[in-house]
Amino acid sequence: MLGRADPDHALRVAAHEHVRRLQQLYDDVIPLSVLREGFEFRGERISLGSFQKGIHRARQQRGPAALSLVTSPNSPYDDEIDEEAGVIVYAYRAGSLNQADNRALDAAYELQAPLIYFKGIDPGQYSVVQPVFVVDRDPESRAVLLAPGLPQADLAGEGLVSPKPVRAVALREVKVRLEQHRFRREVMRAYRKRCAVCALRRIELIQAAHIVEFASEGVNEVSNGVALCAIHHLAYDRNVMGIDPTGVVHIARAVRLERDGPMLREGLQAFHGQRIRMPAQPTERPAPDRLAIRFERFTEADAA
Repeated sequence: MLGRADPDHALRVAAHEHVRRLQQLYDDVIPLSVLREGFEFRGERISLGSFQKGIHRARQQRGPAALSLVTSPNSPYDDEIDEEAGVIVYAYRAGSLNQADNRALDAAYELQAPLIYFKGIDPGQYSVVQPVFVVDRDPESRAVLLAPGLPQADLAGEGLVSPKPVRAVALREVKVRLEQHRFRREVMRAYRKRCAVCALRRIELIQAAHIVEFASEGVNEVSNGVALCAIHHLAYDRNVMGIDPTGVVHIARAVRLERDGPMLREGLQAFHGQRIRMPAQPTERPAPDRLAIRFERFTEADAA
């Protein structure tokens, strides 16, 4: 540790535990309305942030260090993940480096206090990286460097103590998660938040499906994705449904011959031979070569 003990350690642990429960409850993408409710600690409601400014220190804190950091989806600041250096670059607030918010960020460095980082991925939607620690400051470029820690090892009040190679893995996982969230946002926008097969518009049931999961590059490009409702996404993944390079839907022969209730008949069988709804922008439409790769897997499974 660089300095004295953090008087807000117990409050921080409670905040981290509360946000971790929200991550599990909302599958890592937490609505802003839920985050604004804050959490209860020793009979008081503690704010997780206003989400209108980036650096937050709660009113009930006794120490000087920030509790959380925010980057909104339309932030003027350009935070970035530097995987080679093992850090996230986070900007100081505009204005004097001596203003209260920036002093709270510096204090987090001096105390090696674990912070919660809320990363805006869509209006009203936040992903979370926690805990993160300020591991260096660069006043000239008006930025600090954040390193993700591990909940078990790094929330004990001793600062960032987990092994650096393990933290490097954690940072890569953060990068993958945020890329996945960006991919989903872009696919949802391109398909106007509708299932490409059945046109269902219930956003809570629409998912961004990868056409080819393990492409060497471009796996998270919109042209490698298609918006599907939960049932059609699962059918696509399990080779119950395929989409050929021209965008025509195919339902597995065994499923077409099966007799069951209206869900099978209207939810799957009825779409055999129909075309998917395409994005308006040609560059965002499914890449035919990737559809062909994926469709070959479907035809092989269908013939087995």
